Amino acid sequence: MSENVSVLEQLKPMSPGQEEMLEALTSDDYEIVGLFGPTGSGKSLFTVLYGIDAVIKGKYRRLIISRPVVDVVTGKELTAQELGEQYYELASAYLKDILSGFVEWDKVAELIEKGKVVFADTHYLRGRTFDDSIIFLDDAQNIPPESSIEILMRIGRNSKFIIAGDPVFQKPHGTERDGATVMREVLLGEEKARVVDLGLKDIVRPGARRGIRLLIELRMRNRPLNDVEKKVVEAARIYAPDADVITVVEFIDAKKQFGITAEHVPDALIVVKEGYLGRLVGRGGERIQRIEEDTELRLRAVELTLDFTNIIRAIHPVSWIYKHVVDADFEGPFLAVRVRSSEFGAFVGQRGFHVKFLDAVFRKLLGVGVKAYEVTEEEERKRRKRAKRR
Repeated sequence: MSENVSVLEQLKPMSPGQEEMLEALTSDDYEIVGLFGPTGSGKSLFTVLYGIDAVIKGKYRRLIISRPVVDVVTGKELTAQELGEQYYELASAYLKDILSGFVEWDKVAELIEKGKVVFADTHYLRGRTFDDSIIFLDDAQNIPPESSIEILMRIGRNSKFIIAGDPVFQKPHGTERDGATVMREVLLGEEKARVVDLGLKDIVRPGARRGIRLLIELRMRNRPLNDVEKKVVEAARIYAPDADVITVVEFIDAKKQFGITAEHVPDALIVVKEGYLGRLVGRGGERIQRIEEDTELRLRAVELTLDFTNIIRAIHPVSWIYKHVVDADFEGPFLAVRVRSSEFGAFVGQRGFHVKFLDAVFRKLLGVGVKAYEVTEEEERKRRKRAKRR
């Protein structure tokens, strides 16, 4: 890092979400900033660089970093008391990884030695108060919501609380109400708080997109199947043995519940690994036809990618609506689907039944809900201009 360049000036946002994140962090309008989204989107990097920059410039006295240390095998959160010196070694390694290429470690080590950068165990904050400080709680999905509130209560005078987490991909398996999800909901209505939702489009770290795709695939492969879904998988093994089927999700009851009667809407969706769709379907569609005959179900198949419009296209009651989907990306614990205003009504459906149907399928398939947003022509033009600049 050049002596003439501040720490924060090195940050160049590479997506609209990162631009919004940097604006929220540097604004004096917010005492609390919540950053929620997938790994690789810059949450930790932007926050730590902002915090170090603010401490160096004297705006705040300390940067306090609180991050749970979780055993990846057992899922147990480990404390500083249990780990001893290893806790601080792990915390330092985490910081080194984030700051590599941005700040010389000697300068960071000096700030740590002077008590200007502090690591704090989430378990031992009761009774403490942080004045003139930036408090950064990272990986909030790994701690109970009550612990997040406990840290929030420690904020003193002239302080800023920043919380980051992933409410979709990295939250503990089987946990419905993790710390990141609950804190996001709390902060959405909080005065002087700003929530920034980051999505797949904001992932810039090399390898992170592949990692997210593999994580989604693993989650789908591990989801329990009901009898109907098992029957489809067994038929696929017989008639398309070389097709790599990841999972099957059926939604017969959801179709009945929301009055979905369009003939092109299948009874179940088969998800295969990318590059295997042809092997499942067959050259003339003969393989999937045999699976349909065997199971007596109407089926559709898609490849697993990070473009979820292919699933929307496969199951939405309006066959042509996918052409008017501007974007489908994660927003907190939801898949946010943005649709052109001219066709928004067709996407949502009467009484919102089309969106409710999509929501039911995605919750069963991936454990996330679906929200729909209307996009005007002017908003779409602005999105295109931002994309071209990148």
